[in-house]
Amino acid sequence: MSVLRVGNASGFYGDRFSAMREMLTGGELDVLTGDYLAELTMLILGRDRLKDPGAGYAHTFLRQLEECLGLAHERGVRIVANAGGLNPAGLADAVRALAERLGVPVRVAHVEGDDLTAAHPGALAAHAYLGGFGIAACLRAGADVVVTGRVTDAALVTGPAVAHFGWEPTEYDRLAGAVVAGHLLECGAQATGGNYAFFQDGDVRHPGFPLAELHADGTSVVTKHDGTGGFVDVGTVTAQLLYETGGARYAGPDVTARLDTVRLSQEGPDRVRVEGVRGEAPPPTLKVGLNRLGGFRNEVVFVLTGLDVEAKADLVRAQMEPALGKITDVRWDLARTDRPDAPTEETASALLRLVVRDADQQVVGRALSGAAIELALSGYPGFHVLAPPGKGAPYGVFEDVYVPHGAVDHVAVLHDGRRVSVPPPRPPAQDTGVPAHVPEPPLPPPLPPGPVRRAPLGLVAGARSGDKGGNANVGVWARTDDAWRWLAHELTADRFRELIPEARDLPVTRHQLPHLRALNFVVEGILGEGVAAQARFDPQAKALGEWLRARHLDIPESLL
Repeated sequence: MSVLRVGNASGFYGDRFSAMREMLTGGELDVLTGDYLAELTMLILGRDRLKDPGAGYAHTFLRQLEECLGLAHERGVRIVANAGGLNPAGLADAVRALAERLGVPVRVAHVEGDDLTAAHPGALAAHAYLGGFGIAACLRAGADVVVTGRVTDAALVTGPAVAHFGWEPTEYDRLAGAVVAGHLLECGAQATGGNYAFFQDGDVRHPGFPLAELHADGTSVVTKHDGTGGFVDVGTVTAQLLYETGGARYAGPDVTARLDTVRLSQEGPDRVRVEGVRGEAPPPTLKVGLNRLGGFRNEVVFVLTGLDVEAKADLVRAQMEPALGKITDVRWDLARTDRPDAPTEETASALLRLVVRDADQQVVGRALSGAAIELALSGYPGFHVLAPPGKGAPYGVFEDVYVPHGAVDHVAVLHDGRRVSVPPPRPPAQDTGVPAHVPEPPLPPPLPPGPVRRAPLGLVAGARSGDKGGNANVGVWARTDDAWRWLAHELTADRFRELIPEARDLPVTRHQLPHLRALNFVVEGILGEGVAAQARFDPQAKALGEWLRARHLDIPESLL
C-alpha cells in the first residue's frame, strides 16, 4: 500500500500557533497530528473544568482550526489531535459548530472512555492512557477530524497507521514501528533540532515541525518539509527517541516496542530511516494518570549582593524562622551565581530561594509575605527580593496507577453519532502478564589505554532529559563508535550519582541501547510529587542532561 505521510503541529499546549498552517502549506501530508496534553496540562484543564463544566479542552486548537480547517479540507489532510483533554465530546461539538460557521463540510468524530475520575475519589482528574484503535475506527468510518482525550502520545500516529494499512492488533512489529514513529513526532520540533545538545550543527532559529513517512511493514523515515528550518539527522532522532523513556521495553496500550531493536540510518539530507523495530504484546494493564490538588505553595527569592553571602543567607534564614514554624514543607536553596570583583551588580549577586508548601493557604500566604517584606529595612545589607511573595497558589500532585484493560470503556464516537466499542487487546497464548527480563547486552570492547584530559562530558556525548511523574530520565548518546566504547564503560550508575549530587541517595537505573550508542538513566524520586508540585529548581528535569554534559571527567585525548 502507499506510504502514509503523518505530520505533527503541536508538541504541547502552548506550542507554536502557526505550526498547523506551516505544516498544511509546506508540503504533502495525509494526516496532521497535534499533541496538546501532558501531566501538568491535565491538572490545568481539571482546574478549568472546576470553574466551567463545559471547559476542559485546549482552546488553542479551535483557534488554529479557525484559520486552517478549510485549508485542511481543500488539501485532503485529516486531523487527529488529543486536544479534547478532559472533554473530547465538548471539543467535537465545538469543531462541528466552527465548521458550520465557516461553511466547511467536515466529519468530526471523537474518542472517549479514558475518564476514570469518578472511580478515584479525591482526584481532580484521573485518565487512562488509551491506544490508537479508537482513532483508527473513527478514521475508517470516514472522519476528517478526530479529537481524543488522554491517549498515549504515540497513539496519534498508530491510529492513522492502523486505519491506513489495516493492521491487526497482534501485528506487534508493525505496531511497534508506528509507536516509535509516533514517539519521534510527538514533541514537535524536538526531532528537528529543537532542544538539541548539538544545536550549533544547523540553523535552529525557527525549526520546522517533523513528519514521518510510514510504510506497511512498520518502517518509517523521519523528515520535514523542504525549505523549513532546523535539521533532521541521526542525532536529533536519537535524542527524541531517548526522551522520557526507560529501559529496553517501551510499553503502551497497543504494543510494547523494543527500543533496543531500533536502528537509525541517515538516508539523505534531513531524512532518517527507522527500521528493525520489534514489538511484543502490550502489558495487561493501562496506566492511569491521577492529578489532585496537594495544597498551596509560595516562594520568595532574596538577592544577596557582594561580600559575606553565606552570612547574609544565615541571617535571613534566622529572621524568617519564626514565621515558618507552622508550615509543613520549607525548602531553602542558595544559588551562588555571584562572582568576585564582578563588573555588574547582577553578576555580584547570589539568589536565596525560599519555597513553602502547606494545606493552609493562609499559612503560606500573608503570613509568609508579611514576614519577608517586613525585613526590608531590618535585614541584611542590600536587602531586596526578585518579586514580593503572593497570597499562595494551589499546587498539584501527579501519580500513576494501573488498571486492567477491561476497567476502561474505550469507545469511538463516529461522525454520524454511532458508538463503536474498542475491545481490549487479546493476550497471546500462555501469557503470564509478566514480561521476561531483558538481559543487559554485553559491553563493547574498551578503548586501549592512552592519555586523558579533564574536560566536559558534552564534548563527546549528547544528552536529553525529561520527567515522568516524580522520576526523571537522562538519555546520553555517543556520536562515534570509539566514544561509545568509552562511554559505556565510564558512565556507570555510580559515576552518574557522583556527577549529579542530587541523585546520590536516590535509585538510579542504567539501561544500555547499543544500536543507538546510548545509555538511558532513570532517577527515581528526584522530582518529588511531579512537575505541578514544583519541588525542584528545574521541575521537569528539562536541563538535567545539560548539567550532566557540563560536568568534567577524564576523557581520552583521542576523542577530543
